[in-house]
Amino acid sequence: MSALETKESILVVDDEDDIRELIRYNLSKDGYLVTCAASGEEGLGLVQSVKPDLIVLDLMLPGIDGLEVCRRLKGDAAYKSIPIVMVSARGEEPDVVSGLELGADDYIAKPFSPRLLLARIKSVLRRGKSGPVDQQALVRVEGLVLNPVRREVHVENVLTELTNTEFKLLHFLMRQPGVVFTRDQIVEGVHGDDYPVTDRSVDVQVVGLRKKLGDYGLYVETVRGVGYRFKG
Repeated sequence: MSALETKESILVVDDEDDIRELIRYNLSKDGYLVTCAASGEEGLGLVQSVKPDLIVLDLMLPGIDGLEVCRRLKGDAAYKSIPIVMVSARGEEPDVVSGLELGADDYIAKPFSPRLLLARIKSVLRRGKSGPVDQQALVRVEGLVLNPVRREVHVENVLTELTNTEFKLLHFLMRQPGVVFTRDQIVEGVHGDDYPVTDRSVDVQVVGLRKKLGDYGLYVETVRGVGYRFKG
C-alpha cells in the first residue's frame, strides 16, 4: 500500500481484551489505522485526539456504557457525523434498537466473524462517501428495478403491482442498502412521524412485499429483534 492509499482511522471501544485484540488485528491487517479503548470514558477521550473515521462501539462497557457514548457523540456537532458500528451480545436487542434510534449506523452481534465485521465497516464507510441520496434516481439491484418517477417496480423485466405503502417501503430500504432500520424508523421514513400506524404493521407489509418480489424478496432481510434492511 502506497502513502497515497492510506486507509481510514478506526477507534475500537470494547472492554474485553480478546475481542478488542481480535478486532484490532483484523482491521490492521486490512490496512486500517486502529486505536483501542477499554472503557467508554477512554473512548470519548480518544475521539477528541484521534478524530476517527469510524467507531466500533461495544454496548456493554464499564462506567459510561455504549449507549451513553453514542448519545454524547451524536449530540455533539463536532462528532455526530462519525459513523458508529455497535457490537452487542445476543439478547441485547432493546439496546441495539435504542442505539440505532440515537443515530448509530449499524450493529453486529457477538460472536461474529472478522470477515463479517470488515464487510459491515466497509459498507458503512462507503455509504458515508457516497453523498446525499437522490430520491428520484432509478434504483437497480440485478433484475429488480425501481423507478420512483414512474412509481413502477420491475422484476426481471416484468411490471410488478405494489400497493403505495409497499412501494414506499421498498424504495426506503433500497436507496440505503445495508442500513438497519427499526420498525419505528421505517414507519417514520415511509409515512412521517404523525402517521397513525403501529410498528408491527411493518411486518405485515414486508410479508406481502416479499411474496410479490419472488426470489428478490430475500433481499429484504429481517434483523432479529431490531427491524429490517435491504441486503447491501
